[in-house]
Amino acid sequence: MMKFVKNYMETIDGVASYPMISLLIFFVFFVVLFWWVLTASRQHIREMSELPLEDEPTNTLQK
Repeated sequence: MMKFVKNYMETIDGVASYPMISLLIFFVFFVVLFWWVLTASRQHIREMSELPLEDEPTNTLQK
């Protein structure tokens, strides 16, 4: 199975750039996530952390 995949991937032009693109997307995602965590307001984080502990549902569709 891996022999087939390896042979197939060797026929694709520019296949060596895919791992670098994947690493770049991964790195950018976590840098943006880290930046959001550092700049998020404490009030917003507190509200989100208390959501699972609320007694009454905030969804008005439930009866």
